[in-house]
Amino acid sequence: MKNNLIALLCLFLLGIGFTNAQQRKTSVEIKGEKFYINGKPTYEGRTWNGHKIEGLLMNSRMVQGIFDDLNPETVKNWEYPDTGKWDPDRNTQEFLDNMEEWLNHGMLSFTINLQGGSPFGYSKSQPWHNSALGENGELVPSYMNRLEKILDKADDLGMVPIVGIFYFGQDQRLKDEAAVIKAVDNVMDWLHDKAYRNVIIEINNESNVGAYDHEILKPKRVHELIERAKKNERNGYRFYVSTSYGGGFIPLPNVVKTADFLLIHGNGVGDPNRIVEMVEETRAVDGYTTKPILFNEDDHFDFEKDWNNFIAAVSAYASWGFFDYRMDGESYEDGYQSVPVDWGINSPRKKGFFKLMKQITKGS
Repeated sequence: MKNNLIALLCLFLLGIGFTNAQQRKTSVEIKGEKFYINGKPTYEGRTWNGHKIEGLLMNSRMVQGIFDDLNPETVKNWEYPDTGKWDPDRNTQEFLDNMEEWLNHGMLSFTINLQGGSPFGYSKSQPWHNSALGENGELVPSYMNRLEKILDKADDLGMVPIVGIFYFGQDQRLKDEAAVIKAVDNVMDWLHDKAYRNVIIEINNESNVGAYDHEILKPKRVHELIERAKKNERNGYRFYVSTSYGGGFIPLPNVVKTADFLLIHGNGVGDPNRIVEMVEETRAVDGYTTKPILFNEDDHFDFEKDWNNFIAAVSAYASWGFFDYRMDGESYEDGYQSVPVDWGINSPRKKGFFKLMKQITKGS
């Protein structure tokens, strides 16, 4: 009798997972160098100025969509100008309110991080506490509830979020390597439990910057976590997994061999010609096999010019991602990584990015 009850419970739980999967609207697939959404290549049939766009995944670094600060000493830094208070739920809701407009401009993807990114763009220290991961690798419910809202909306819209797990300056919130491994397992299990099919994974942001506390998150060993996440398969399905490096850095062979797609950053690369070279050098790394190359962070703009980092990446058949932060003297409207965030398209830099992206992906 007991065994029969256990069997029925297992079938019930499998049925829930199957039902969720059936209800999902969006699935992502990689074939060669191309991304596919619901069985069709992205930007199907599209070329621009002689450059193939089909199969690319234009994106923006929107890592603060579930941001919060659990440090009472620093939370005052993120007060909204109109209320004088920080509100994580408002932040996520305003993110949700703008997603469709981003999509209307041709943006199919965005990076959303479980440990965010520097709210100042770049930081020597990070005293704030922004982590969806607890010290033992457990998932923090309030963060995951906000993430679920964003991933659900992306699924409804046909978008493909890049979910980043770890961020330097916050990885020390996990007490040891076992907690880091447990966190990866928990994140992958959670994504499976929710039956998402539209998500790709970035293990950690800029693994080579020298600021990570845990050795397994550094370049020599990060492929171990890529492999572990790839092995987390359920009902014949697994998620696509990679990791990223700092600006201008070419991926190392251990990641090139194991990752499903390759993430590179254009920060610090002021010459668009170097962007083209980076893509070519990445394809020449030992162990490379045909797979997508994707910039998911670049803080160079010049969107009005005929030759910029965005166009250079496209010319080399690599996807490109916008990294926008509020610089000294700029207003609340500037900077998608700067908290509090205005998630609208209402600063000159944001308008320039979305205008060019729409021209490249849609022709208008």
